[in-house]
Amino acid sequence: MALRIATVLAAGMIMALAGCGFRLQGRVPLSSALTITHVAADDIQSDFVQDLRRALLASGVRLAATPGEATAVIEIERDELAERILSVSARNIPREYELTYSVRIRVMRGERELLASEDIAVTRDFSFDERIVLAKEREKETLRAALARDLVGIVMRRLSSL
Repeated sequence: MALRIATVLAAGMIMALAGCGFRLQGRVPLSSALTITHVAADDIQSDFVQDLRRALLASGVRLAATPGEATAVIEIERDELAERILSVSARNIPREYELTYSVRIRVMRGERELLASEDIAVTRDFSFDERIVLAKEREKETLRAALARDLVGIVMRRLSSL
């Protein structure tokens, strides 16, 4: 009896999730124009480019080594991280920073532009304590990686609208 109730409850949960539009994270349905895509960037080892490549693969895109064998090319025209001091202590020591990760992307299919150059940026701030420099540097690196993932999510949603 308990097994039957659990089965019915599980089936009800699955139907409710399916009905609300639930989709596994990381899998974004993309246009057939992006079936074989080349990612062109100056720094192919940046967090953003690496995360974008993983997200494209998770969405079923085949990555091409050269633009010639691709149906579309995602051009990363800018990929940069900027750091700005937000506040300082009475002794003029920085206490709070702002990290801004920004990219400019463009998507081409042959000579046709599918997505015009578009700037996308995400910003987060974090506190700084000179007594725990190593921990704060690690926090900064973690935050940088999280910003790159956030940017990839925005770009993938943008690509899904093509």
